[in-house]
Amino acid sequence: MPIERYGVLAGQVVDCRVETTDTPHYQIRLRAPDGDYRAAVNVRSSLSPPDLLFLVDDDFRHPVTAGLAELPDGFTPLLSRPGGLALDFIRAGLFDRQGMRVVPTTLPGPDNDLGEFLDHYVRRLVGTDARAYVFGQRWGPEDRTPDKIFGFRPGNGVHDVHMNQGNSGRFGADNGVWQDGALVLRLPEGDRWVAFFLAFQSQSWHTDDATGHPITPPGPAPTGPELRVRIVAALVNPVGPAPERETVTLLNASPEPVRLDGWALVDRLAHRQPLTGTIAAGAALPVVVAAPVQLGNKGGTITLLDGEGLKADGVAYTKEQASQEGWSILF
Repeated sequence: MPIERYGVLAGQVVDCRVETTDTPHYQIRLRAPDGDYRAAVNVRSSLSPPDLLFLVDDDFRHPVTAGLAELPDGFTPLLSRPGGLALDFIRAGLFDRQGMRVVPTTLPGPDNDLGEFLDHYVRRLVGTDARAYVFGQRWGPEDRTPDKIFGFRPGNGVHDVHMNQGNSGRFGADNGVWQDGALVLRLPEGDRWVAFFLAFQSQSWHTDDATGHPITPPGPAPTGPELRVRIVAALVNPVGPAPERETVTLLNASPEPVRLDGWALVDRLAHRQPLTGTIAAGAALPVVVAAPVQLGNKGGTITLLDGEGLKADGVAYTKEQASQEGWSILF
């Protein structure tokens, strides 16, 4: 079954540290009106290979940030479904998986391991009015138990701050869609957002749309044939009154033509539009968006599925990017 009590914790960072026990975590103490919380961020896997996949986007732009900015401090439960604040590494267009890198848990020297990469940004928030947003599974409050790291009472916090699908074996029971964990920071200068995404090398990046169970084995970031067709642009806000002629532009980066029969476009609410036809080698193809798919002007995501129903590419755009009428958004 999926993880229980999924949601997002918002709060002020008051302390942070790298835990170097047998199950290392990066620990963050956050403060909200209803008390203190601890966010436990995995920096090592108990499965082989132990080092995690990691990506930091230090200029994170995604429609989810608009919703986060309006949240009250404390823990907000989230429904695991598209269209809201719930995260899904595969379906929500949060980042390009090719940018993820294997990062060691700890190494001698400064600024060269996962705990230090997290600390580089998180520590800047301590003692400021900036906010951290931690997606994951809540535990507590544990009225009779002080927090094991920071000592506050009651023990209370969020863990599973990583991808929560594509697991096999004993962790398969945690699989689900629209329930992934992440750490998002709103820095004090210039309303800048920074997002951290973590996954285990043992997880699959193609999962069932209903269960989150793996449908292909785990593997490295996609290259070559898997990335032969990409989403390169979208005209989200055409000139003129609704209904408008929205388009999504696909590029065939391969040296061979690609038949699109059985492929599909998917919007933020998981509506699908079947595709047909062929893209010539090296050519671009504007696809006119048709119902039920809609590209909202308040931000959204666009996913491209191949003929086997696997994600071929995905992008996201914000309300600000969609605000310029008649201009295509480039990805």
